[in-house]
Amino acid sequence: MSNHCKNDTEQINTHALSGPLTGVRVLDLTSNFMGPYASLLLGDMGADICKIEAPEGDTTRNVGPSRNKGMAAIFLHLNRNKRSIVMNLKTPSGLDALHRMIAQADVLLYSLRPNAMARLGLSYEQVKALNPRIIYCGAFGFGQRGPYAERPAYDNLIQAAVGVPMVQSRKTDGPPSYVGTAIADRIVGMATSNAILAALHFRGQTGLGQSVSVPMFETFAHFVMGDHMYGHTFVPALGDWGYARMTSPERRPFPTRDGYLSVEIYTDRHWQRLFEAVGRPEMAEDPRYINVHSRAQHMGELYEFLSHTFETRTSAEWVALLIEADISVMQMNTPESLLDDEHMKAVSFFAEQDHPSEGRIRTIGLAHEWSASPGKLRFPAPRLGEHTTELLREYGFREEEVRAVLAAGGALEAAQ
Repeated sequence: MSNHCKNDTEQINTHALSGPLTGVRVLDLTSNFMGPYASLLLGDMGADICKIEAPEGDTTRNVGPSRNKGMAAIFLHLNRNKRSIVMNLKTPSGLDALHRMIAQADVLLYSLRPNAMARLGLSYEQVKALNPRIIYCGAFGFGQRGPYAERPAYDNLIQAAVGVPMVQSRKTDGPPSYVGTAIADRIVGMATSNAILAALHFRGQTGLGQSVSVPMFETFAHFVMGDHMYGHTFVPALGDWGYARMTSPERRPFPTRDGYLSVEIYTDRHWQRLFEAVGRPEMAEDPRYINVHSRAQHMGELYEFLSHTFETRTSAEWVALLIEADISVMQMNTPESLLDDEHMKAVSFFAEQDHPSEGRIRTIGLAHEWSASPGKLRFPAPRLGEHTTELLREYGFREEEVRAVLAAGGALEAAQ
């Protein structure tokens, strides 16, 4: 962390910590989903996230339902534990102000293409000259050594480029389709936060800052191909691509009398207990189902058997029966019913809070648990430019300097 942060945190008692990254200063130049998800994870662990927005604001500010312009649902869930400063980096005043902030930061996170950063005067070499210890992390579309380097990238494009729609097609026996969540953005965002943590650890060991690149295409390909390279792992190939069990059209929740159920029957013992629980113990001795290798040749038959079997009782009845048999089972939720899930209620994962401008809202919990330095919800998602003056002061600007930057249009305060 910066020397400024070290001096501040040396006085902090362990019980006063707001997460294991307390004192780490992050200048967040990202927008949309991927970069903000990375900084969200860092902010939830206590990092001080300075969200730097252009005058028009993050693109997600108006995505989804909202009570007020610029404070839509998607934005609220991606940008808690951050403070917003509006800076116009196309003005000399705005760029000079950012340069001063860079000198005191631990991390500069961006999602523009590297050439765009260079055109702004924010290449790694330029930033390193201002702060040799900084972690300069870019999360963008493609590795810069390949022919796609200058292409823009979005979640759907990367899903398609890595082949996910074809995996979905094999499952559904229909046309290619995207996964119904921003899976590439969020997986790469998670990988980005991990890369920043590793770079901070390296700096802690060596004192050295560095540039870190997290390209979407390559990162998401790593995530998907570990399952689906499959036969093409070998040269020459030993069969087709695709983990057959995962791409089977029958691999889906089972319908019950009143809903759907997910059941994971994996080992020989699982199958033996399942056959016994449903009153068909003789199936455990059937050569077709006796071990994993023979079952693999007859999974279609087994899935059909399970489908007919689970339709005979309610989801709650099956959950009770299968838990008793020590078989992994979960009743299927919708995003709405998940809010009332008994486990989620017990761990208080979904909570309600009064947002200063948006009224009563529901929040998504912190999944991590830390015995000595727990994270917490420190800041609700900010209004555009809500903390401009506050952050400039914290980064060492005197009152007259704050006024000068605002007057020159390099930074903007929130509209009242």
